[in-house]
Amino acid sequence: MSPSVFRLTDPFGTAPSKPPFTQAVSTGVPWNNLPITRDDTLGSLLDQSVARCGPQDALVFADRNFRLTWYEFAELVDQMACGLMALGVKRGEKIAIWATNVPHWIPLMFAAAKIGAILLPLNTNYRATELDFVLKQSDTENLFLINGFRDIDYLQTVYELVPELKEQPRGRLRSPKYPHLKRVFFLGPEKHRGLYSLNELLALAVQTPRDAYETRQRELNAHDVVNMQYTSGTTGFPKGVQLTHSNIANDGFWIGACQNLSCADRVCIPVPLFHCFGCVLGVMACVNHGSTMVMVEKYDPIHVMMSIEQERCTACYGVPTMYIAILDHPLFNKFDYSSLRTGLMSGSPCPEKRMKQVFDQMNMREISIPYGLTEAGPVMTQTRYFEKDMRNKCKTIGQALPGIEVAIIDPETGEICGIDQPGEICCRGYNTMQGYYKMPEQTAACIDARGWLHSGDIGHMDANGYFYITGRLKDLIIRGGENISPKEVEDFIGHMEGVKDVQLVALPSKKYGEQPAAFIIRMENAAITETDVQDYCRNKIAWFKIPKYIHFVDAFPQTASGKIQKFKLREQAVQLWPDA
Repeated sequence: MSPSVFRLTDPFGTAPSKPPFTQAVSTGVPWNNLPITRDDTLGSLLDQSVARCGPQDALVFADRNFRLTWYEFAELVDQMACGLMALGVKRGEKIAIWATNVPHWIPLMFAAAKIGAILLPLNTNYRATELDFVLKQSDTENLFLINGFRDIDYLQTVYELVPELKEQPRGRLRSPKYPHLKRVFFLGPEKHRGLYSLNELLALAVQTPRDAYETRQRELNAHDVVNMQYTSGTTGFPKGVQLTHSNIANDGFWIGACQNLSCADRVCIPVPLFHCFGCVLGVMACVNHGSTMVMVEKYDPIHVMMSIEQERCTACYGVPTMYIAILDHPLFNKFDYSSLRTGLMSGSPCPEKRMKQVFDQMNMREISIPYGLTEAGPVMTQTRYFEKDMRNKCKTIGQALPGIEVAIIDPETGEICGIDQPGEICCRGYNTMQGYYKMPEQTAACIDARGWLHSGDIGHMDANGYFYITGRLKDLIIRGGENISPKEVEDFIGHMEGVKDVQLVALPSKKYGEQPAAFIIRMENAAITETDVQDYCRNKIAWFKIPKYIHFVDAFPQTASGKIQKFKLREQAVQLWPDA
């Protein structure tokens, strides 16, 4: 049977008709006869794709000899899952993974899901302070890691935080600092003191009886938490967003449907898996539709272009800066993009000129623009592959996904706004997170009593149900798709000797969308410089959080009541650094 029969619609299909809107609220309408939601676990979704597309490629790394069919992928998942069960990993335990897009990342994601564990992806740019916080706050029982990334030595960092690993036998770890931590694994064949290697984990699979493994899977529920993403907000350290099988399975289905994905598609995924962009928009969209995942371990324009050509990819993912780096690369014209038709661009607005280049030079005329936040599973609105209007592709964030209500709500009154009236973009539906881990107050502040999840973004909706972002209610900084909490960085810099006070704001950036800019009041007689501040941050917080732009002031602009006026600091930043 040809894989093309699994396409949802004709590639030249049209949008469903909709009645005129009177209020800025929309529930997405499906354009086919499929159910809007399903109660499938990630494991059962995988089984369905294996049944449909078994002999076809599931996971490919074009730069190395790694290629798995859906049959082979599922076998590896089962082997990893049984190995974890043999070591005693129970339903509900957290499995943190601190790694780049290495080949066994995605199989581990589904192995954890099949035994009822909760995958906890860690930002590859974390430093010891951030890792320490997440391990403690999440009550993590299991940790997988690789050697390191950039200038961060993961092994050394973990040994410094958990010195007991070098002293205690594996399986009997007792750490006073991390009382929940039971096991640490190396996501590769190498052996390290106190860590289980990947080969040892796989070898242990035979110790788990098949019926015990199948019983574990039958016990699972689609509304169990399966993924915990730590995301930065405006309140300081990251919060653990609890996402269920139902959240990311259903959201992933419609994300893929908006690209018209099928078993015939091959999707190049160079975005990090620790983000929802990688593990939901990428992995879950592909697994729902049986599309091949063509992975890039660490973003590099050459590797992306080579993967597209060599694997005849039909789709590609990226933030605007990734596409710009490809388009402007001196070797761009040396590669063949004729196989491409669709993909995703997300993270920040894309200039219309650049979108037209992606259309014409990369052949991605069916590219789709998604919008959301981690707490929303993560996508609430998206443009459709059949959208022809360039303005809708570039200026809007699309329409509500099927089955998700998206509304523009007045932040002062809580009332739903009218068409084209500004307000906060909110949503509710199957995609809404279960809540922040062990943070009920923060959860209540994000999801109101009526079930609306508040994005913190200001926008409006037009009469055709398209949504637009026009500003931000919160102070969150988004640099090239990475969320930066101003308060977290302010608290860190505030401990530096010579700093009296500090405020961090978003500076518009042509390349990254936004960059963090710091305004600092020095202590009396202190002589600290911009370089001193950056050196203080370096190797202690993630590199993308370090302010590139720093300005020293005598005072901050304030209201009559003493509240700091960050909007004036943002205006000043634009004047100071107009070419950021």
